[in-house]
Amino acid sequence: VMLPPLAGLLGGDSVEARTASSGDVLRALGWTLGKVTVFIVLMLAIGRRVIPWVLERTAAAGSRELFTLAVLAIALGVAYVATAIFSVSFALGAFLAGVMLNESKLSHQPASDSLPMRDAFAVLFFVSVGMLFDPHILIEQPLAILATFLIIVLGNSFCGFIVARVFREPLQTQLTLSVGLAQIGEFSFILAALGVSLGLLSEDARNLILAAALLSIIVNPMFFVLLDRWSAKHEAQNRVASESSLRAEEEDLLPDRALIPAANHIILIGYGRVGSRVGPVLQQHGTPLVLIDSNRDHCIDARAAGIPCIYGNALSEGVLKDANIGTARALLLAISQALEAGPIIRLARESNPGIAILARAHSDEEVAYLHKVGVDATIMGESEIARSMCDSVESLLRLAQRLEAANRAPGEDPAAEAQGT
Repeated sequence: VMLPPLAGLLGGDSVEARTASSGDVLRALGWTLGKVTVFIVLMLAIGRRVIPWVLERTAAAGSRELFTLAVLAIALGVAYVATAIFSVSFALGAFLAGVMLNESKLSHQPASDSLPMRDAFAVLFFVSVGMLFDPHILIEQPLAILATFLIIVLGNSFCGFIVARVFREPLQTQLTLSVGLAQIGEFSFILAALGVSLGLLSEDARNLILAAALLSIIVNPMFFVLLDRWSAKHEAQNRVASESSLRAEEEDLLPDRALIPAANHIILIGYGRVGSRVGPVLQQHGTPLVLIDSNRDHCIDARAAGIPCIYGNALSEGVLKDANIGTARALLLAISQALEAGPIIRLARESNPGIAILARAHSDEEVAYLHKVGVDATIMGESEIARSMCDSVESLLRLAQRLEAANRAPGEDPAAEAQGT
């Protein structure tokens, strides 16, 4: 937003940048920031109400194609208006449009519908970045690339570590944030391209950024491997520190040990769209139940409904022990990620070989994977919908017969009337 009007002060080589005075730059900067402020205010004040309302009315029409078209039209339309009228970059406009779309209760549907398109755009984005890379620079300027790489990796990691430390996050969180930021963000490529177009950045400098970015992307997974090994060695200490932090800052999220069943109970993992329906039903039937969820809001909602909840990640052996996994009779995994469920199943099997495990799946491949890691049974949404529809056919036919009999004139067909009655 601010680079174009500031190009003159920053040494841009365009004619407008070279001839602009300080007053012109300040006026242009003020005008640009004013328009951006108006755009953001309109999006927050009007967009967050209008866009969800439009999506709900579109969904009521019952056409999935129309709904998807409406989502794309809103996202691209807001981005275009941001660029054409308010001088906001197309990327920032699309980002704000996505924020507004997420205000709708139907946001999960466009997210799932647009997943193939997002994957395609991601592939095109990184392919285009790779095509801009000049491999000769690795030979011509190795020291400059190394310096840029260290700025990206060490500079980003240090900033993330300091921010997490200022907010007094646990050491595990500080290190995770540092490792996660030890690479360049894709928005940096957009800034670099804008800098080149304004004459603020040379082609050589952009090549340095691309080369260092590729190296940081390659090295970053290795940092996560090292972090996992460190976490495994210090898991006990991290758990004690985490529990101390929870007691100090989140007393409401600590589990009440007296409410957790000691034996013959069911452990439910995940209190999302599926788990929040399973938990209350089991509770109504008087089934001893304990929930494990790493989402703070989910844990608070479950406890408000009277379901004992352990706030934490089920991948941690200590969390499963807190849920008395060794004496539980069943484990229900309501989380949507099969790859995340696999390690939990293995860990549960090691702690309790005889426990019955039921998991959620979305495809035949996920079903095969879950059975391979030791699950007893899986529930796939499409299969259950088909089974329920088949079970409901007989009931629907009986209902149709009763309605038909009720609409007959009296005395028209005594046998049908008797059957209907």
